[in-house]
Amino acid sequence: MAVNYLAVLRQLPLAFLPSLLREVIEYDFKFPLERLSLEKELASLSALSPEQLELWLHGFAQIRLSAPLEQQDWINAPGQFVEQLSAHLWSTHQLDAFRAAALDYANRLRAAVPPEPPPMPRLGIAVIGQGVTGNERPLFRKLRPHGAYFTGVMPENGLQFLLDAVAARAQAHPVAYGHWYVDGGKAADHHPALTCVSYHALEPARASLSVEMRSQIETPGMGPEALRTFLARMRPADLGFEPAADPVMARFQVKLLTEGSGTQVFSTTFAQWTAREALRRAQPLTMLVRFAPRQRQRPMNELLYGSHDQSDVDPAGSLVDADFGAYYNWLNQQRLPGAEQSSFVAWFEGHNEAVAIGPAVPRGTESHASLGFPQLLNWTS
Repeated sequence: MAVNYLAVLRQLPLAFLPSLLREVIEYDFKFPLERLSLEKELASLSALSPEQLELWLHGFAQIRLSAPLEQQDWINAPGQFVEQLSAHLWSTHQLDAFRAAALDYANRLRAAVPPEPPPMPRLGIAVIGQGVTGNERPLFRKLRPHGAYFTGVMPENGLQFLLDAVAARAQAHPVAYGHWYVDGGKAADHHPALTCVSYHALEPARASLSVEMRSQIETPGMGPEALRTFLARMRPADLGFEPAADPVMARFQVKLLTEGSGTQVFSTTFAQWTAREALRRAQPLTMLVRFAPRQRQRPMNELLYGSHDQSDVDPAGSLVDADFGAYYNWLNQQRLPGAEQSSFVAWFEGHNEAVAIGPAVPRGTESHASLGFPQLLNWTS
């Protein structure tokens, strides 16, 4: 693909080109919508006249680069170039100019290639509070103004109903990586049509990563930037993924663990970050995220070195994390095309509290009547 667009790539400013090359290098491991977006971007750039191309990228062309940056192997290692470019922009007070150039380019690209609406309205579901027997703090305060708050939800078999509901959507509208189930603990039984990522299933990979991180931290001269570069170079085989594994999902999960902050040791952070990245990259039509209790906060060295009791979890603190995580999931869903038709449900697992948001749901309302999950989902449609 890069060779096909070599003529236009040669015309791009160096302050911009490595960022695009980094995406091209990852093309084979991207989700279908990411691939399509990159193809459209390259086609749009290629279709511009020289004058138009100069106008689109004028801001990037004005960025002053240092000789060491220009002499880097930015073709084969564009990610390292981008990291050092960020530091260069800070030190030379050009960050604002770069940001303005990036926003201008993004606006022009969006106007030339407007996002397509989803084939069906999106549905997001957040299940929070697993293992919490009692709670005195108000939940869903950030979500309530945008929908209806319910206190009479009948919780029996609630999780299974929600899993069945998302499976039915996946079977009725089969789309590659279009319907997700993310679990911060051990995933419940679910339909194979769902793309599933769970904290428990990645325990071997997380353990391997902890060993690698400890080894690097103990290396003389190893600092945060060097550690970040080391993690960015890791591949699925380095963390024990099977060769037959789905290469797209294997790369996605490696990035979850190596790029996320806290995804290696906190299940609530893992669940929220996985949902964020899946929504941003795969833009699924359905997303069910179930938060599980995380371990208690400890000094980072103890967390990385595993010198703590794995069974020492904090359900109450995890509920606070998950409550905010549900709100973040809704915000990230609202950034996607078709947001005005999207629906969202958050439920306090095993309890009567839930909130529903959708185009037909009156905002800022409350209901204390008894209702089942079929009625709750119907509210959002």
